Amino acid sequence: MSESQVLTHKCPNCGGPLLFEPKNQKFHCEYCGSTFTEQEVSDFEAKQEAAKVTDSPISSVSNAETTDEKEKITDSDQKRADENTDEEIGLFLCPSCGAEIVTDATTASTWCYYCHNPVVLTERLSGKFLPEKILPFQIERKAAEEQFLDWVGKKKFVPKAFFDKKQIQNLSGVYFPYWAVDAELSGGISAQATNLRVWIVGDTEYTEHSQYEIQRGGETKFKDLIKNALKKNLSDKMVGAVQPFDMTAAIPFKNQYLSGFLTEKRDIEFPDMKENVEREFRQYADGLMESTIIGYTSVSNLQSNQQIKNIDEDYVLLPIWLVTYKEAGNDRLFYYAMNGQTGKVAGLLPIDKKKLWTVAIGIFILVLLLGIIVGYLLS
Repeated sequence: MSESQVLTHKCPNCGGPLLFEPKNQKFHCEYCGSTFTEQEVSDFEAKQEAAKVTDSPISSVSNAETTDEKEKITDSDQKRADENTDEEIGLFLCPSCGAEIVTDATTASTWCYYCHNPVVLTERLSGKFLPEKILPFQIERKAAEEQFLDWVGKKKFVPKAFFDKKQIQNLSGVYFPYWAVDAELSGGISAQATNLRVWIVGDTEYTEHSQYEIQRGGETKFKDLIKNALKKNLSDKMVGAVQPFDMTAAIPFKNQYLSGFLTEKRDIEFPDMKENVEREFRQYADGLMESTIIGYTSVSNLQSNQQIKNIDEDYVLLPIWLVTYKEAGNDRLFYYAMNGQTGKVAGLLPIDKKKLWTVAIGIFILVLLLGIIVGYLLS
């Protein structure tokens, strides 16, 4: 059980928990109403940390001994974080009320069940699991709820339970882990092409066949190919459905932005997907070059030679508003998801069969009555 690796960001004025507000991109205290920038929160926490170090009994130890001890602690923490990577659950202590917080292996920020304060499990976002970038939420909860009701409300055969008040409360802002991949390729494609021209002079028809050897070559660059880095619960289809994200708005990772949101830690490593990603980049490069082959009757014998010159990946956290649903007696997972930056939505929704049959029977009866009336009038 770990207490030192659990963090709640506190208000500099009253000590209450801080929550990140997507609307103004600042941090808000619900107790005293104060608002702070990320820099103000970071400066306050740095002073608090410095004060702890100054007051600590080990401050009298020599510099060399203090440095060695810090290195030991860092190595130990990293070893423990690496060993816990494959654990199914984690047990932590809430820094606010001392209650136990039970999580699964990939949860990196959540809420205390007892005091409802937001907590960040820092050991799961350190070492090799420290994200390079984060894309903060741009859409606040109220707007997400309104859009959820509007979108689902237009689906006529969705069960009422899917968008009732209780279900809306389950709408969660989640930072999901992704790999953002850049690549540079060099190479080209070759092909054979044919042009067919037919014309008539008098009573004679002429046909001309022209054959060409096509060569295309050069360098191509791709930026921010987003790939899912989480195995559980969510399919690649859902993850891809809410893309794209504007990665120019991503910033260097700061765990303050996680406050008030759930966060998942990656469990898919880049080397495991690298071969497929490289294949995808080659296909994109081929597609760009193939698009320049125009004006021919037919193209055949297409051959490609694309070499990866450089590939670079960043571990990033991206925002999604998500609500899931399981029907009674049905293990299938239904969901609604919204891009927390752009508002793009996607979903796999359940169907209320009673509603569907009621409408179908109503239409059948209406058509039958119309048929009887028309038959009577024509008889």
